[in-house]
Amino acid sequence: MYKRLLICFFILAFAKAYSQGTDLFRTEYTYFPQRNSDNSFRRFRTFVNVPLKIGEGTYLVPYLEYRNVHFVVKDSEDFRQFGTDRYESYEVALGYTTPLKNNWRLGTRIGLLAASNFDAGKAISDDYFLTASAYFIKSMTKRDDGGKPWRLVVGIQYSTTAGRPFPLPYLNYYREFAPKWSFTLGAPKMNLVYRFNDKNMVQLYARLDGFYGNIQNNVNTTNGVADNVSMTTAMAGPGYQYNFTKHISVYVYTGYTIFNDIRLRDAGGDDVKNVNDSNTFYSRAGIKFKI
Repeated sequence: MYKRLLICFFILAFAKAYSQGTDLFRTEYTYFPQRNSDNSFRRFRTFVNVPLKIGEGTYLVPYLEYRNVHFVVKDSEDFRQFGTDRYESYEVALGYTTPLKNNWRLGTRIGLLAASNFDAGKAISDDYFLTASAYFIKSMTKRDDGGKPWRLVVGIQYSTTAGRPFPLPYLNYYREFAPKWSFTLGAPKMNLVYRFNDKNMVQLYARLDGFYGNIQNNVNTTNGVADNVSMTTAMAGPGYQYNFTKHISVYVYTGYTIFNDIRLRDAGGDDVKNVNDSNTFYSRAGIKFKI
């Protein structure tokens, strides 16, 4: 029961990182094994945002993302029998952002995602999903009145990032509360950050991660027909970032998962099979370019 409650808490606060951030390009690699098993999760992810100015403070933002997931499950016959452990996703989207009154900004995005094991060698209709988001940002990070910098993001998003495709409300609040210290409340990431200098920063974080993929060749199992696979994971731990320049950074996160919710589901969304949910070590590292 406590795992279900944790999942609900993270989902209700969920906010997709790229819809809030200023990253123009990112490439990262994620790895975590499952304790007491030979299962493992590896993911390569890269994306690019291309802001195109169309007015004063107004931009169209084409977005491209690719994910390659190597999801190895060896302690479940239901997973082994359909003979695939590789999933990919491709997303193409178009964003729009414009300033509003009183330091508010509107941002929207709509796109198309294909996420599957692609066993047929090409995408089929069940592989495609709509992605969409709308959010409002109030940024007070550059203040002339001597107050503490802060930023608030509120909105709603429809995507598969939390493990299943459905709309998710989100709320994200950032604040600098002391020299060299800041925090972020919300999701998929909450953190407490300390900046040693312009080059080095460390943090304690908690975040939500996951993936979703269609299974092209649906598989009969003892509990029903497996139509898709999903994972929702929460973890916490320390992180480090090094800034080569004002715009280019590398980062590494380590930690331990709080829960793993990994399932096969049928076409109606009902559970067919739950996978080993042992908590385990987690790691993620990458490079990013931001404005």
